Amino acid sequence: MIKRRFFGVVLLLSALSLLLSACGEKSQEDVVEKLQKAVADLDSYKATADMTMNTNDQEQTFLIDIWYQADEQYRVKLENEAEQNESQVILKNTDGVFVLTPALEKSFKFQSEWPQNSSQPYLFQSLVNDVINDPEAQFETTEDHYVFKTKTNYQSNNNLPAQEIYFDKSSYTPVMVNVLNQDGEPLVNVTFHDFDLDAKFAEDDFSMEKNMEKETDDEASSAEEGEAVETAAQEVRTLYPTFTAGAEVAEKKEVALEDGERIITTFEGEKNFTLVQEIRETAPVSAAPEEVNGDIVNLGTTVGALEDNTLKWTYQGVDYQLASTELTKEEMIEVAQSVQGQTIK
Repeated sequence: MIKRRFFGVVLLLSALSLLLSACGEKSQEDVVEKLQKAVADLDSYKATADMTMNTNDQEQTFLIDIWYQADEQYRVKLENEAEQNESQVILKNTDGVFVLTPALEKSFKFQSEWPQNSSQPYLFQSLVNDVINDPEAQFETTEDHYVFKTKTNYQSNNNLPAQEIYFDKSSYTPVMVNVLNQDGEPLVNVTFHDFDLDAKFAEDDFSMEKNMEKETDDEASSAEEGEAVETAAQEVRTLYPTFTAGAEVAEKKEVALEDGERIITTFEGEKNFTLVQEIRETAPVSAAPEEVNGDIVNLGTTVGALEDNTLKWTYQGVDYQLASTELTKEEMIEVAQSVQGQTIK
């Protein structure tokens, strides 16, 4: 009799457990399967987000517009909150991968597998791929979110090894991402504001020509902005990095150009490198994109191009080029991020 009661209780508890499981939270495997399906079914989407980066004790905030259309077309517009007249666009279309700075009429074309070759904290597909590709991903649930902690895959920066990704429980779209340093501290935060999973686009929305056009508001105040950029350029050209990996200024040369000036600063010490800063009075007209066989790198104030031993970027109308055979990729990025530092004596 006691045995019958005992087995009856066991069966009842088992039935209740199954019932609660069926009605309760989804397992990690269930959520991953749902995320895979959500991405596989995507035809298009539009999203907006804020991205905050903490680099060299400075906080930079980007306003981001993300567009996607099936057949691997992407448009990511990054607008530095402090430098809104120099917004940049990362564009992928049938012609390739580009980084565009419309206000300065500058463009880079990358021989790159972007965005598949690296983690992208603002792209839905990339975040889901990071979840799928990490067999040791940690999983938990909150009242509104499914939360994953995964490894990252930043080809040019090993200082950001992990991330926390929050997905909405009803739509399975990303809500927030914290990218963590080696101490587990968040250095990058991306907060999404809205997701339109049925976005409509014009035929030329992903063309380089359309995305190189200056916006109406910019054109209306182009004279004022031109003066601002010229003034900023005069200030920025005298800056050097606050992080130098143990090197010091050894030599500084100023070279006059037909339409501007080039400043070459050589740093010598534990690791040698050269920083070139170039100021042009006029932007090139209808210039073809500069070809780059390397990585797209977010420097906090702007987006740069990292190729072999050279890192190039533009900020406040000044073109920068950092070259070194001794600095690691991480050190090159850190030097570049710190260039908006002190004035060269």
